[in-house]
Amino acid sequence: MPEHTHVLFVEDDDVIREATQLALERDGFAVTAMPDGLSGLEAFRADRPDIALLDVMVPGLDGVSLCRRIRDESTVPVIMLSARADSIDVVLGLEAGADDYVTKPFDGAVLVARIRAVLRRFGHAGLPSGAGADGPADSDGVLTFGELEVDTEGMEVRRAGQPVALTPTEMRLLLEFSGAPGTVLSRDKLLERVWDYGWGGDTRVVDVHVQRLRQKIGQDRIETVRGFGYKLRG
Repeated sequence: MPEHTHVLFVEDDDVIREATQLALERDGFAVTAMPDGLSGLEAFRADRPDIALLDVMVPGLDGVSLCRRIRDESTVPVIMLSARADSIDVVLGLEAGADDYVTKPFDGAVLVARIRAVLRRFGHAGLPSGAGADGPADSDGVLTFGELEVDTEGMEVRRAGQPVALTPTEMRLLLEFSGAPGTVLSRDKLLERVWDYGWGGDTRVVDVHVQRLRQKIGQDRIETVRGFGYKLRG
């Protein structure tokens, strides 16, 4: 991770905002902290941060709506912060394009670890270890699955000849599937490989990202194997 990674932090609670900003700065991050969604959007457009931390419940423009606005303009990683672990908060944030979420109250060290994990995988969005070994790749590293083409060197995806825009997280998820077509990948394994979790995380993160990926590459391309996980149809 580069030095002085720039974090946009949007949080309306003054105490949480100031304490978290100080904690992140102590860990070497440069932080722009904003109290509401509209000022957060302005700061995002002006500063183009490396990562955004967005509280779900902020005034003016809520965190989910802000995430959508950011995702319309950029693939910068987004982590949602929520005071509740309710499914609706988690799912709405992930469906809006967030890459991960953290539930408040959170430990500063845990938040930093999650930020670093997201940044690591965005900084290394290349082919996962072993990916493509069993796939039908040509000499240019292009894997073909029906009308779906995955260029593992150019990091591009085409469906029926048309380019498909994926976020880095979606791309890493597809690379895991395309590297082992027909093989069932469990949610825990995907959390470990794609989200860099060395511990059991919330599998809703995987489920929502699989649904988003299906919408882009075809609903039938990724099959659910009940009780086990998901696999890519060859």
